[in-house]
Amino acid sequence: MTTPPKIAQKAPYPVEVTAGKTYFWCTCGQSSKQPFCDGSHKDTTFTPMKYEAAADKTLFFCGCKATSKPPLCDGSHNSL
Repeated sequence: MTTPPKIAQKAPYPVEVTAGKTYFWCTCGQSSKQPFCDGSHKDTTFTPMKYEAAADKTLFFCGCKATSKPPLCDGSHNSL
């Protein structure tokens, strides 16, 4: 059985992303640098998700780790 990720927060993280820059979204929920990875998943089965920004804009990265559209928020936190 797989351990579910920790819910970092029940709301998305608004982030100003830069076109062409790569981001690594935390999938385990344990990172102290939410919504991004800080290596806290080291002793787990989780790995960060790579995301490359296509344009300069504000994106809403999932904080509850339950999104069906990772790494971005899809409103799943509203049903937790």
